[in-house]
Formats: sequence, structure tokens, C-alpha cells
Amino acid sequence: MSLFRSRPSRDREDVDDAEAERLAALEARWEAETQADRERELEEKRKNGWEPPKSHKAVARATFSVLLLLSALFGVMCGLMLVYSVDLPQIDDLVKYRPNTTTTLYDVHGRAFGSFSLERRVVVQYADIPVNLRDAIISIEDKSFERNWGVNLFRAVGAAYRDLHAKGRAQGASTLTMQLARNLFLSSEKTYGRKLQEVLLSMQIERRFTKEQIFTLYANQIYLGRGTYGFEAGSEFYFSKHVKDLNLQEAALLAALPKGPEAYSPLRYPEKALKRRNLVLSEMLHDKKITADQAKAAEAAPLGLRIETPSNNVAPYFVEEVRRQLEKEYGVEEVHGAGLRVDTTLDLDLQAVANKAVLDGTATYERRRGWQGHLLNVVLAGLDPDLYKHPDWAQPVIEGTYVHGLVGEVAADHVIVKMGARRAVLKQADWAWTQFPTADSFLRTGDLVYVKVDKVLPDGGMHALLEQDSGAQASMMAIDNVNGEVLAMVGGRDYALSQFNRATQALRQVGSSFKPYVYTTAVEAGAKPTDIVVDGPTSFYTPNGPYTPHNYEGDYKGAMTLINAFAESRNIPALKLAAKAGITKVIETAHRFGVTSNIPAFLPVAIGSADITLAEQVGAYSVFPNDGIRIEPHYIRRVTQADGQPMHEIEVQVKEVISVDTARTMMQLLRAVVAYGTGAAARQLNHPLGGKTGTTNNYTDAWFVGFSPGVTCGTWIGFDDRQSLGEKETGAKAALPMWMDFMRAVIATRPDEVFPSEGAPKKQLEVPVGTDAPKPVRKAKPVEPDADEDQDAPAAAAGTSVMPADAAPEDAAETPGKPKTIPH
Repeated sequence: MSLFRSRPSRDREDVDDAEAERLAALEARWEAETQADRERELEEKRKNGWEPPKSHKAVARATFSVLLLLSALFGVMCGLMLVYSVDLPQIDDLVKYRPNTTTTLYDVHGRAFGSFSLERRVVVQYADIPVNLRDAIISIEDKSFERNWGVNLFRAVGAAYRDLHAKGRAQGASTLTMQLARNLFLSSEKTYGRKLQEVLLSMQIERRFTKEQIFTLYANQIYLGRGTYGFEAGSEFYFSKHVKDLNLQEAALLAALPKGPEAYSPLRYPEKALKRRNLVLSEMLHDKKITADQAKAAEAAPLGLRIETPSNNVAPYFVEEVRRQLEKEYGVEEVHGAGLRVDTTLDLDLQAVANKAVLDGTATYERRRGWQGHLLNVVLAGLDPDLYKHPDWAQPVIEGTYVHGLVGEVAADHVIVKMGARRAVLKQADWAWTQFPTADSFLRTGDLVYVKVDKVLPDGGMHALLEQDSGAQASMMAIDNVNGEVLAMVGGRDYALSQFNRATQALRQVGSSFKPYVYTTAVEAGAKPTDIVVDGPTSFYTPNGPYTPHNYEGDYKGAMTLINAFAESRNIPALKLAAKAGITKVIETAHRFGVTSNIPAFLPVAIGSADITLAEQVGAYSVFPNDGIRIEPHYIRRVTQADGQPMHEIEVQVKEVISVDTARTMMQLLRAVVAYGTGAAARQLNHPLGGKTGTTNNYTDAWFVGFSPGVTCGTWIGFDDRQSLGEKETGAKAALPMWMDFMRAVIATRPDEVFPSEGAPKKQLEVPVGTDAPKPVRKAKPVEPDADEDQDAPAAAAGTSVMPADAAPEDAAETPGKPKTIPH
């Protein structure tokens, strides 16, 4: 029974004041007595061990605190999402996204031979990605790709748990969509903030794009090592095939690379790559994407790499010239990332001939010079022979190539030479030209030698011939006369060692190859090939005193026709013609022909003391077979955007330099050089040809520039530091053989061509003749290598010094003073 009393009733509303006071007093007493009763009842319960419940106010306070905390956490989460989403890219950017793709160069026959790229990537469509590759990627990277919404919640929670209980954040939980978001828009830093951004972006991507579109973006974006991005570029690099042609084990290897392109590189760590590939196969088997027999066969297969030959190694100097021109025209980003198609003027077949001609020609010269020694020894240099890698070894070693090798073993009767993973054994006959009877008398273990791969054996070994690289360099350039297109270019013996282009950048003394400008000036003044000039002792008065030149032979032939004086490259007649016309007039003629180098107005320039590039000489000489028309040599036909839209049609500069009559008169002189003059060795080609030899004082430079009716080609050989090539190393001996090797291939495809006969109509060219006045002549400045060029490349200088003291060689220039050296 409760101790609490009932409250007094106040049902009547019409009580008087006295009664109201009485009732109020009773109510107050009731309240006091009730409270006392409650306290006594509670006291009795406490004595029996009862604890009173918490008050409703305490519960309310606790509930409020919890709600406040949850609200704060929600606010913090919203704030974090706001902070990390502020810098997120708009997903609309992905709709317009175009990845950096490779700009590719094509030759005149449509064959790819070079490329430029910030990221080596070839974009393919979803249909071009084979099913075995798609299955391999999903099995190893994101099994729930087709079902998840961009984030795999279970993997994410598990990864977070392991991250909290381990040092670092090594546990990954990225889906393909998250990897795509990270690669496209985010950095690779491992922070929770970046991970949150990754999740938010992935959810947006999943809402906007289909799974097929997401997978295609991923397949074209992911990095696979060695500068390759996307599975098409990876397939071409590692297996030299398109991605659609991959077999199962190849697809599995590519799918293994995104986790760690360098850590699992099949080139650096083949064993790790093999294990990772087999793990992919195991996961595919677990997911029932392949059968047990397929998995077993694929796991037993080797890596099967077939590394793609670097595309820029066939014509590297030509590729570099194209790069410079394109970057000047369109900018670096457009050229290296917009996936342009560049149709060039190069003929790959002729380029291969030019490469061989230059390498064989310099090798022949080096053997004539005799063994020079002075080999770099990697052991004496403090390097580990087992770890040493020469730049040449990055290129494929095939028959006919010249490559530097490392001597691994030397005996009296044999030498073992290492060229990367390849080995070659040299016998006594392979070094007989050195005049050393035994190998150990002039070679040591660790020496770097230069060899020519003569034969690749079935067992993977090679037979090689010992050659020499003592520093001699050579260059070659050829253009099509009818349109000015550069067909082939070689700027040196080894682009991997020196990127300096000796065809376009090296200003070298041209020797008697300058004489056509002298004779052209004379012909324009009325001289005829049959006119007589006296080849005899003479002196010329100059501001520096009397100048008494000599012929190379040291003799004089007296009265002779101009055509014979030109064919035999006699110096005295050329100087007399130049003195009569004025050396300034001769220099103006050279500039009209396209020579832009600065030429000082000294009389010895008439016999070649001027510094000119090979490219200038080749362009100028093409005027003669073109009936007096000069077409500016160029490298590019057209440039097309990735979507097929043309960007720019190349405008060729054409102008008339000399009259048809003057050109055909000069052709008589130039053809006489081959018929019976200093270039008579070329007569064996049995084809209409013309040209001119050139040799400089002290044999520092040897030239031959000549032409058939269709092609003009020039060759040069010398040392970068301008040391002498050696006694009697004239243009006819050192340069002409290379020219002949090249022109032999040219004329084989044009057997019936002829030069225009006297009185024949003017030659028809494939480009219109412009009417614009010639461009002003620029003064040549010392050539400075680009920032990305070989910094040891020589920078040529223009100009001459004082008059010579003794006679110039063969048809050589009377080069004033000592031979100049090129600063390094």
C-alpha cells in the first residue's frame, strides 16, 4: 500500500476567498506530507539494497551528447568531402580527354620509321583488345569490375583494417576505375586524403561511363614500363605485335605489369616477371576463364620477348631534323603528344644504302690508316666489365652492323668479344689487317673494340671482323632533283655516341668543290668551255701582300681549255677566273645557289677556303641538272592530325638561279670531271653523271658532290678536331667511293634517264617556279648544339685566317694559315 495521500479536491469553482485560502493551506500540507512519505519509502528501499534509477535529465543529457558528437562527425566528414572535392577535376574533362599519343613519321612509301612522344602510346578501341587480355586484367586487378560501382567496399574495409594494424599503407584496394582516376587526375602519394579523392572520382566516373568505356580508357592509359603507356604500345614494345594478336601467355605477362612495371620488368627481372605472369594465369584458372590444360601450357612457356627495334635508329639524324622543324612550326606539346602523322621525304631503302656506304667507307679508310690503338679499357677505368653496357648494345645486333664490343678473353689465336648478351669469336684472319700476328700482342681484357658483325650463327653466336674507330667521321645527304625532297641523310658514324649532324651543322672547308661557283660566274660573263687559260706560275696582289699559289701536282700545264682545267681541278686557272670576275662576284653567285654561310672576300676562297655545310653544297649542286632552277631541300611532305584532318601542306621555295644556257654549259664541265677528270673512278657506273671532288689543305677534309639526272648526293669525310686524314687522302680517294656505293643503288632504279641535250626544251620539274625575289643571305653563326644534343659535339666556326705558305693537295683549297680546330 502506498504511503502517498490523495490530493484534496477543488471541484467547485464558486468558492469564496476564505474557503480558497483554506483549500490552499490543505494542498500545501498535502504536498509536504506526500514528499515526506516518498522520502520514507525510498529510505526503506535503500535499506533493502535498492538503487534508484538515473534521472530522466541525465538520460536526456547523455542522449544530447551522443547526438552532438554524431553531428560533429557528420560535419567533419562533410567538410573533408568539400575540401577534397574542391580540387577534383570536372568529370566533363574526361569526356573531352585525349591522351598523349605518339607522332609517327612515314617514308615516301608509307613505312613508319620514327616517332616522337611524351608518352609512348597507341590508342585502341575496346573491340581491338582480345578477350584473353581482358580476362587476365580483370582476374588479377579487379575481379568484381563488372559488378562494383567503382569501389570494392569489402576490399577497401579489409585494406583499411590491415593498414591500421601494420606499418605504412602497403595494402591496396584499388579497382580498375580507381586506378584510372588516379592515373588520369591524381598523384601517386599515399595519403588518406588522396584516397578519398580517388573514391569520389571513381564514383563519378562510374555514374557517367559504361564499363566498356572505363575499361578502354584504362587499357590505353596504364603505364607498362620502358616508357610505354597502354597495352597496344606495350604489346608492340615487348612482343613486336599488335595487342589483338597476343597469345595467352603474352596477354598474361602484360596484365602482370600494372602492379609494378619496373619491379616486374621482364627485361630487368625476368624471373620475377615469370612468377607474376604465372600468378595471373592461376587467377584466370580460378575464375574459370581458362582451362587447366591452357594454364599448364601457358605456365610452361618462356617469356617469349621480342623487343621492338627502336624506331628512330634507321635514320636518326633525319628524324632529328624533322623534330626541330615540327617543334618550330607547331610547338613541343603538339608534336610530342598529339599523335600526328608526318609524311616525310625519306626513302628507307636509300637510307639503308646510305648508312652502309658511310660505315663501309669510313671502315675502309680506317684500315688504310693502320692500327692506331689508344683503346678505352673499362677495367683500367675502374668499371665492372660484368655490369658495363655500351650505348650500341641497345640496338639490335644483326649482320652487317658495326658495333662496339668489350674484350672478354684474349689469347694468341683468338679473341672473345662481348656485345651485350651476344658473343663473337675473332680469329687471326679477322685482325690480319692490323699487322699483328697474335691478339694478345695488341689487345687486353676490358678493351673496347669496334667490330663489324659478319654473320649471325644458328646457335646465337656471331662471327665478327675487327675494325677501328679512331675518330674519323663522315656524312652523306641526297635529294631528288625534280622536287627537292631529301631522300637520305647520314650525319655521322654513330648517333648513339654523337648527335651532332655533320651534314647540316658542320661548317667545313670545301676545297675545290667550291670551284663550280667560280666557273659559273665566268660563264655568265661570257666564258666558254673551249676558251683557253694559261696554267702557269703567277702572283696576285692582295691587301696582305703578294699571293703566289701552286697546283697540287707542283707542275704547270700551260695553255689549256676551261673544261680541262675544271676536270683536272687545276688551281691556277680557277684563281685567274675569280680574280678577273672579282671574288665578291663569285661569292654572290654562291649565295644565289643557296649557300647561306658567311664567306670572307679573300681570293683563296675561289679554290675552297670557305666553310660551308654539306647540306648547302648538295642543295646548290642540284641547280645544275635542274636547268638552273633551285628547289629548297626539304624533309616533310605533309602533316596530318590524329583524326585525319590536314594541318599543313609544305610550301616549297623555288627560284631560278641561273639561265638554262649557263646551267647546261656548266654541265659540260661537271660531266667532264667524271668522264676523265679527278672523279673518273665513277665512270665505271656506266650512267650519266657529273660532280666535283674537293680536298683541303693538309688533307683535313675530303669531299665529293655529284649528281645523276634524278638525284644529287654529297659526301664528306674528316675528323671533328680537323686533324689530317693522312697523306694523299683526297676527295677522289676517301669520299668518292662512298658516293659511288650510294649512287649505284640510285641508278639501278633509273637505268634509262639522261641529261637534257643541247637545244632540248627546258627540264620540267614537279614544283611550280616562284617569282619571289631571293631571300636575304644570313650570316652563319657558330653552331651551338641543342640542349638535348651531345654536349661533346663540335661547334664549327666560319671564316679563314692568313695566306698559305705551300701548295694545297690535289684539287685542294689553298687554305690560309694552319688548319683550324673545332672547339669542344
